[in-house]
Amino acid sequence: MKTLDEVRDFFANDKYATQVTGIEIVKADPGHSEVRLKIDDRHINAVGGLMGAVFFTMADFAFAVAVNSDIDSEYVTVTLQSSISFMRTVGSGTLTAKADVVRDGKSTCVYEISIYSDDNTELCRVVTTGSRVRKK
Repeated sequence: MKTLDEVRDFFANDKYATQVTGIEIVKADPGHSEVRLKIDDRHINAVGGLMGAVFFTMADFAFAVAVNSDIDSEYVTVTLQSSISFMRTVGSGTLTAKADVVRDGKSTCVYEISIYSDDNTELCRVVTTGSRVRKK
């Protein structure tokens, strides 16, 4: 199993999530991850709430980290399908996304990702199906 720093170094190449959006990896274990984002002005939509794309980016990145934390594998798992349910929004604070495996098969997997506010209120939930493919 790779160290958290090794996983962070690998996923630093996911420039949209890490550099553009500003998401950081807090925990990375096979089948589970946690990522965090401090909300700033670039994440807010025209009506003062968090842009939906930020929720989705956090969830997709948390899924990627959880399912691909074994960075030396000859396989990588990519998103095949995602469904997102928005429950609440926020306009400030720090968000935490937690990804957990629901089913891990030979070629497909299912993960559930929840995003929480500072006070541990669940803001959205995502169910993602992944497809395992050989690295190029």
